[in-house]
Amino acid sequence: MGRRRLASSGVGGTRETQEMLDFCSKHNISADVEIISAADIDDGFERLERGEVRYRLVIDMATLEAPAGDTA
Repeated sequence: MGRRRLASSGVGGTRETQEMLDFCSKHNISADVEIISAADIDDGFERLERGEVRYRLVIDMATLEAPAGDTA
């Protein structure tokens, strides 16, 4: 009955995350990424499986197509 469990994320909270982003901005620190189009997602997964991705793959969301009938 008296068992307790404490769990936490190792990345910190909102304040710590904002401090880290501010520090990176101030010191011009950025991540190395490779931007791919939405059409290349399958190829990106295959490259990940083969270990051919050197950095982080980022999908360019501007390359997504709107669903048929979407007028937004």
